[in-house]
Amino acid sequence: MAMAQAPATTLGPPEARHGHGQAKAGEIAIGVIIGRTSEFFDFFVYAIASVIVFPKLVFPFVNELTGTLYSFAIFALAFAARPLGTVIFMAVDRRHGKGAKLVIALFLLGTSTVAIAFLPGYDTIGVFAIWLLAAARVLQGIAWGGAWDGLASLLAMNSPSHHRGWYAMVPQLGAPLGLIVASALFAFFAGNLSADDFFDWGWRYPFFVAFAINVVALFARLRMVATDEYSELFESRDLQPSRIGETVKEEGRYILLGAFAPLASFALFHMVTVFPLSWVFLFTKESPVRFLIIEMIGAMVGVAAIVASGVIADRVGRKPLLLGSAVAIAVYSGFAPQLLDAGAFGETVYMVAGFVLLGLSFGQSSGAIASSFAPTYRYTASALTSDFAWLFGAGFAPLAALLLATHFGLISAGAYLLSGAVWTLLALWLSGLREADG
Repeated sequence: MAMAQAPATTLGPPEARHGHGQAKAGEIAIGVIIGRTSEFFDFFVYAIASVIVFPKLVFPFVNELTGTLYSFAIFALAFAARPLGTVIFMAVDRRHGKGAKLVIALFLLGTSTVAIAFLPGYDTIGVFAIWLLAAARVLQGIAWGGAWDGLASLLAMNSPSHHRGWYAMVPQLGAPLGLIVASALFAFFAGNLSADDFFDWGWRYPFFVAFAINVVALFARLRMVATDEYSELFESRDLQPSRIGETVKEEGRYILLGAFAPLASFALFHMVTVFPLSWVFLFTKESPVRFLIIEMIGAMVGVAAIVASGVIADRVGRKPLLLGSAVAIAVYSGFAPQLLDAGAFGETVYMVAGFVLLGLSFGQSSGAIASSFAPTYRYTASALTSDFAWLFGAGFAPLAALLLATHFGLISAGAYLLSGAVWTLLALWLSGLREADG
């Protein structure tokens, strides 16, 4: 095939480029990383605040544990709203194009995120603080659904066949990079301000930074998506929005399988980011600043593991790597959560080992079933698959894990993670994921 013979720096075969032969894989990769990093930075800024800020600011009328559980319930609203965002913005895409869709979605994401920075506390406006936080979180979820730009799919579909694992891991780098920046900001403000100053105004600055990063990401992505060259490239790969109802009717089985295939890595995602921070903050004397630094170290390990996943997948295949990492996550779930009660050393082992497994699995989890979609529906079906994967695998993970751990011990949080691994193995078996899929 011509695609398999194309050099690694060129997108697709000459006949697919319609005379626009200057599109570089590296250029799209940079756009993908910038876009995903900005989205995950917004995600982690809210996630960290949901542990160390919102229980005190928005739910001061209950104890810290209950306030954190309430905060995690609001945290889940964005994942529930995300499919609605896909429905709304796919219609915008069909009528007005990807450029208009991205401008509106990222403007909504930026404004709803920065609005949280101005949130008054419960002591100031009472129950309206809860409703305002919930509304901002729902708007964030709708915006995340609209921020799907298809660049990751374009990158994967135009990659050489022998480097598909490498290109599949590129979008996933945004997660640990976003966590590193978010953790660093909160660690800086929490470590250098008094408690009163931090809870009064210090925690708000990361949300302002999130708005600035969204603006940068918007222009970086528009530079590619809104050009004639990339519009033709999207069309040549049939990456065009289809109607939601028709897509679900034709591709519903693979959308469901695609949503469950990455459940192990998506459940682990929150088990090494949001949940351990809440457990350490609530049930140990550990400084949240020090644990945020541990998270940063773990995320750096995660970056290396994601890169390694691309190399491994290209050598042994994506399916063996996904299956093997799911089994490894199942083993990890049996002993690792208890390490969170084993002091700083145990926490570090838990985080580093978790991020190694997360990087290997998460690095190849995106779009694992995407090539099973008919070309006509691939763009919209991939967006829906991502929405439901995050909803099923991650949306309720911090809430469920904290509830289980507080009532039945940390071993029960491991059982939750084990269930994700089981679902992944089952979905991969049912899908019959082919080696050609990447």
